[in-house]
Amino acid sequence: MDTRRLEGFSDGVLAIIITIMVLEMKVPHGADFASLWPLWPVFLSYLLSFVYIGIYWNNHHHMLHAVRNVTGGILWANLHLLFWLSLFPFATGWMGENHFAAMPSALYGLVLLMAAIAYGILQQLIIQSQGADSLLKKAVGGDWKGKASPIFYLTAIAAAFWAQWIAQALYVLVALLWLVPDRRIEKVLGAED
Repeated sequence: MDTRRLEGFSDGVLAIIITIMVLEMKVPHGADFASLWPLWPVFLSYLLSFVYIGIYWNNHHHMLHAVRNVTGGILWANLHLLFWLSLFPFATGWMGENHFAAMPSALYGLVLLMAAIAYGILQQLIIQSQGADSLLKKAVGGDWKGKASPIFYLTAIAAAFWAQWIAQALYVLVALLWLVPDRRIEKVLGAED
């Protein structure tokens, strides 16, 4: 089975996730800039989550271009990833509405951590299903960013309870690590053509 339905479904879910997140930002009743000020934590958490969803969408798109066929395990692993990504609107809203308080920031980190683990599982299942000459395996190599990100998330979850700014800084740092699209897959696919 090819990847078209998997890609289409995933793209639709990610679009809905972004829509839900933006709808959580309530319009202020005032007509001046001062009425926008109380919304800055909500906007910043939305911006961070928007970047994360964009990163997942971009890397998911590139990863699926290295897939020759889709198995049932890959479909379930993709749903597992989408489950964790679908919790972004809740975690984003709770963190923003509570001005980056400890528990909401830690939950946000937990959702990020579980999404990273789910992405790693999906990646591994794709590599296993494609065999020893997997294009994805060639492309990701040692995957240092994929291994470092969960460590940063775990550190941020712990830091949320004693220094929220460190937790937020780590969430931003990981986003910055992944912000540039992963060109490894493009290079491997280009070499195969």
